[in-house]
Amino acid sequence: MTPIFRSGSRRRSIATLVCGALAAGGLAAAGVTALEPGAATASSHREAPLISGQPQYDNTDVYAFVSPDKPDTTTIVANWIPFEDPAGGPNFFTFADDAQYDLHIDNNGDAQGELVYRYTFKTHRKNGDTFLYNTGPVDSLDDPDLNITQTYDIDLLRLHNQKVVSKTKVADDVPVAPSNVGKASMPNYGKLRDQAVYKLPGGSTTFAGQADDPFFLDLRVFDLLYGGNLTEVGRDTLKGYNVNSIALQVPNDMIRESAGQPIVGIWSTTQRKDARGYWTQVSRLGNPLVNEVVNPQKDKDKFNASAPWYDAQFLKNVTNPELPKLIEAIYKIKAPAEPRNDLVDVFLKGVKGLNQPPNVRPAEELRLNTSIKPAMHPKRLGVLDGDNAGFPNGRRLTDDVIDASLQVVEGELVGSKNDLGDAVDKNDKKFENYFPYVAEPTSGSRGALAKGTTSGTDVRNQLGDALQPAGASGGSGDTTLIALSAGSGAAGILLVGSGLMWWRRMRTRAY
Repeated sequence: MTPIFRSGSRRRSIATLVCGALAAGGLAAAGVTALEPGAATASSHREAPLISGQPQYDNTDVYAFVSPDKPDTTTIVANWIPFEDPAGGPNFFTFADDAQYDLHIDNNGDAQGELVYRYTFKTHRKNGDTFLYNTGPVDSLDDPDLNITQTYDIDLLRLHNQKVVSKTKVADDVPVAPSNVGKASMPNYGKLRDQAVYKLPGGSTTFAGQADDPFFLDLRVFDLLYGGNLTEVGRDTLKGYNVNSIALQVPNDMIRESAGQPIVGIWSTTQRKDARGYWTQVSRLGNPLVNEVVNPQKDKDKFNASAPWYDAQFLKNVTNPELPKLIEAIYKIKAPAEPRNDLVDVFLKGVKGLNQPPNVRPAEELRLNTSIKPAMHPKRLGVLDGDNAGFPNGRRLTDDVIDASLQVVEGELVGSKNDLGDAVDKNDKKFENYFPYVAEPTSGSRGALAKGTTSGTDVRNQLGDALQPAGASGGSGDTTLIALSAGSGAAGILLVGSGLMWWRRMRTRAY
């Protein structure tokens, strides 16, 4: 199949159809026998019953694109912990210490990862006698007032036939950018973020920390597709929420098979130890929003614990998707004829002549042709609008994957031309022009000033010496500590569920 180019015309604002993108994401592999699920990858915003109760392990989105300012490199961004409320203290948002956060790269199209970049985190606490995340204004990542900090290691695993053949330590004790508690606690958050960008050997760069959730869409589609009422379309449901991001920029030559075979498949996973001490995969993500809508309830947890190699077991969910039938029933938009082999061809194999590797084994991966140069003027519909540097050739932060995928799901490639969309066409915050590209997280003190205060008010002047950290020896340095964060942290509304459950699956991972 060759790329389909078309110009964007007036769009039908149907936020109800937002998650049609999920069906286009594709879960299954065509032509592969149904095998037992192994350890692998898939997840998104609260998409499966078990992972929705484990936000620290829940991968929300994966992005992969040729770096716009360094086209000899590829940038991978993977996000975790959905719906982080910026004021969600006093226990703000950290990566899990008992998890392996993996970025997988398949560089020959065989539905197996040849490279895995593994991130593991460790939490550090300076003062256990205070409830505060920070005990004063934080000016640097090593500031003594930053009470809760994290560091991470990176290991590079090289695999053959899903077996580890080598393991190399890439980085040790790299600092994580903290949660953006608020203006009193972190008066110059951009400085903290810059300090968390770390150069790696061989020309790579890494970042881990909080960021604005870059996904933009109207998630209220789950209210029974709005029940046929389109009066509330066009609201970015994720506006104002943050995520925890891992970003990795690597030279193209380090991840692709060769200059002659520049196409890579990318996905992420999260592993944690079960009650028996075995590493078990609990989250997987490649294409956006796959597990929410394409998979029925009975398959969601299974998919999160499975690998691309075994995706044939989910094939029917792609070739006979549920969503177009629901749309037809409610909005009278005729569903394309089944089986939907067009979805298999584009989203499970890659677009022929663009990002489909030779001898590809169909599987749910985000496929990127690293030889395609970044677009000078990116178009949000990517390949559908003639921009071959965009989705589904990888995924840029600015790509409107909902509208592009929805149009394909509703038959754009099989003669049913349409301009469907959710009326949310861009992120609420502007992305950066340099690594890690994601926007800074929304501050916990983003609201209006409290009644009777002014912008110059110092909370220490309001509370004076009344508050002092437990166990402190006294002195003016200590008495000024805790009130700064109390104002921005203690009133937070923690929206992310915190019940950590042991994963019941007893399978162990190959690596």
